[in-house]
Amino acid sequence: MMSFLHTPVAMVGIGNMGLAMALRLRDAGQAVRVHDIDARRHALAAAAGATVADSPAAAAQGCAFLIVTVVDAAQTEQVLFGAQGAAAALPAGAAVMLCPTIAPDDIERLAGRLDAAGLGWLDAPMSGGPARARDGSMSLMVAAAPALFAAHQALLRHLAARLFALGPRPGDGARTKLINNLLAATNLAAAAEALALAGRIGLDPALTLAVIEQSSGQSWIGSDRMARALAGDFAPRAHTTLLAKDSALAMAMAAQAGVVPALGSQAAAMFQAALAAGHGGEDDARLLSLLQQQWQAADPAAADATQNVP
Repeated sequence: MMSFLHTPVAMVGIGNMGLAMALRLRDAGQAVRVHDIDARRHALAAAAGATVADSPAAAAQGCAFLIVTVVDAAQTEQVLFGAQGAAAALPAGAAVMLCPTIAPDDIERLAGRLDAAGLGWLDAPMSGGPARARDGSMSLMVAAAPALFAAHQALLRHLAARLFALGPRPGDGARTKLINNLLAATNLAAAAEALALAGRIGLDPALTLAVIEQSSGQSWIGSDRMARALAGDFAPRAHTTLLAKDSALAMAMAAQAGVVPALGSQAAAMFQAALAAGHGGEDDARLLSLLQQQWQAADPAAADATQNVP
């Protein structure tokens, strides 16, 4: 085993994705120092051999590379520049990898503050889920200065088999991720609608999904989520809140560009409806039963065939 850096890699935010990345680095022999606001995540990381710190600043002290894997822009700003922020603890010339899916404007603002502090930045949202983060097969879409990207390419390639260099403009990682996630939300909403329609007209949704998976209607997210939906499995591997947030951010980005994507708008609205129905903490596979319930409420007499999903 070999480490990528002589100093520990600091990681703040060790939820499902962050912990998977931390453990992958640890397995490669890289020292990892982590922090999270959830003590249960600390216990999991410590059991796997990562060093736990009691604040972002303590995690970052003396580290040449910090990975931020929290949820949103407010948390990212607090991690970097709050009372116990990591930015002030990093040595000059250290690099900060910004993984949250947040608005491009927020990335630009944070990158500017990091530049002013003498720190490098990589705008590097990720895609693929915890299992792919753990085995290194996930995607990273990275906007960064070419020299900084090259300096850390070995570490990045260990984390992501699918590594995309997007150029030096801050926010282009975020822009690319939001485009991807708007399409993911649209694909998932369409898959849920198709399976709900299958049940509505008396088809077996499971058999219909099997046909779709071998035909032109297939999408990875549709297959993955609809299989869980048909099994009545809504344990959150992909919280509904995440694509709800990302599709809303993508629509705001589109509005700044002067357009309103019609399909994306409908998908974003479906995710907001799922939140309003109280499904934010569940897996986004819940979209299927949400649609079934909406259609049943609209026309109960025609809904007898839709009772194939819990």
